[in-house]
Amino acid sequence: MEAIEPLARRYCERALDQLVGSSRFDFIADLGAQIPMRTIGYLLGIPEEGQQAVRDNTNQAIGLKDSSGYAVSENAFENSYQLFADYIEWRAEHPSDDLMTQLLNAEVEDEGEIRRLTRTEVLMYTSMVAGAGNETTTRLIGFIGALLSDHPDQRRELVADPGLIPGAIEEVLRYESPSPVQARYVAHDVKCWDQAIPEGSIMLLLNGSANRDERHFPDGERFDIHRRGAHLSFGQGLHFCLGSAMARMQARVATEELLKRWPDWEVDYSNAEMAHTSSVRGWGKLPATFS
Repeated sequence: MEAIEPLARRYCERALDQLVGSSRFDFIADLGAQIPMRTIGYLLGIPEEGQQAVRDNTNQAIGLKDSSGYAVSENAFENSYQLFADYIEWRAEHPSDDLMTQLLNAEVEDEGEIRRLTRTEVLMYTSMVAGAGNETTTRLIGFIGALLSDHPDQRRELVADPGLIPGAIEEVLRYESPSPVQARYVAHDVKCWDQAIPEGSIMLLLNGSANRDERHFPDGERFDIHRRGAHLSFGQGLHFCLGSAMARMQARVATEELLKRWPDWEVDYSNAEMAHTSSVRGWGKLPATFS
């Protein structure tokens, strides 16, 4: 993350500088949908000219047309995997200082034998990082824009003291989790709160609800950038989000660069729209006006 942060910041600066002087800005179209794609591209070693295709494939894979079903073509997931498979083969011939090259060269112990990761294993890892990281961070940046618009006094505190921004990001994650539910497969019989749950069950964990549990978060329905305490938006335990450090870094950089240029804004909710996806929650369109 230390190596990638300057690249993410430079992209953010380029994207925002061209909007200085304008009176309107869309948190999703102008930044939120762009910076995650770029950052993941830097991490994986996908050239800039191919990064938009990654974003487009993610949209096709999880987008819904309406409440009745998917807008996804039957071959959307196949196309997505093929895109990454092609990049993996290209990177195998053109190694670089990136995660994809490291995965191609990684060795693991498997039943007492040392071996390289298979192409399928590399493919599954890279496509998971790209798909999950693109969409959730986009929604996180949208929630930052909305919540700081709705709470101008707290936004002005961040302008006066940027050192508060990391804590504010954690409160946004708690208050409006981009991934508010987590599914788990039950590997063996277990009891949870005196409820017997048999092996093979599927559980849907409502972490978005838990993040506002008054027993853990006093006055949990109130947004407060000074709040402290762990949230569940990145999961917990063995399944803790692999991309949490990357999401936090992108959100912090985006917030820092936004507040440098525009200390005041107001979201135009009359023209805003929520995203309609199969797995995450957040704004799909979030225009704002600058003061």
